[in-house]
Amino acid sequence: MNNSILIAGLCITGAIVAAAGISAFLIAPEKASKEKRAAFSKRNYAHRGLHEADKNPPENSLPAFAAAAELGYGVELDVHITRDGELAVFHDDNLKRACGLESVIEDLSWDELKELKLFGTQFGMPLLSQVLDIMGENCPVIIELKRGSRNTELCEKTYETMKKYGGKYCVESFDPRIVAWFRHNAPEILRGQLAKDPKEMLKDTSKINAFAVGNLLTNCLARPNFVAYGLGRKPLLARLCEKMGAMKVAWVAHDGSSEKDNDAVIFEFYRPSIKY
Repeated sequence: MNNSILIAGLCITGAIVAAAGISAFLIAPEKASKEKRAAFSKRNYAHRGLHEADKNPPENSLPAFAAAAELGYGVELDVHITRDGELAVFHDDNLKRACGLESVIEDLSWDELKELKLFGTQFGMPLLSQVLDIMGENCPVIIELKRGSRNTELCEKTYETMKKYGGKYCVESFDPRIVAWFRHNAPEILRGQLAKDPKEMLKDTSKINAFAVGNLLTNCLARPNFVAYGLGRKPLLARLCEKMGAMKVAWVAHDGSSEKDNDAVIFEFYRPSIKY
């Protein structure tokens, strides 16, 4: 009887150790060097530019990016690829919320998209190249690449565009395949995995994807240098990933309380310090 209990205990212990080892392998980040992290650490980043809740100026518009650059903030922005291969700065996959059109970016050409206005204002969506011209070279940029049916083309064209930019930039995505592309093809670029509570991710994706990405189990593909995790509940595996050396980026903050626990903060609708 005692031997049976001992054997069962050893089996359970072995299973726990094995599970812990597998989990650690799956979620492990690639810790970036101090030099690689330096330009992006302890800074506040204006979410989709420095925009206002009343849409004056609207998110991801040239005036919003100009306002951020004028004050010295870094910015976070979103990039889609158009039907004809241009890089448009716009958040949603669907144009309904911002432009009142029931269509998606990838289905329209840049000539069609540039005629649309954001949230009923006079401003349209910009190209990535136009935003970079506005930002100059003194303010770091976080680029979120939006997943779609042409991920490889999006990655290649974003990378080619950014290589011509003289300022500091890093990349992130909810899609670990995009992050993995930069791991294998542009390892010199700081890269991040976007994620949030799996329950929240269910609004936009499947149960399997929400569970895997929300718990950072896809890090085995992407080996991100930082994890940009939505504010609120973080599962145990996400916290363990941070303990293993991933930079911590918080989004979207509406006050300064996130600064003390994170390496960088993406904010909106208030005016924090540029650095902290």
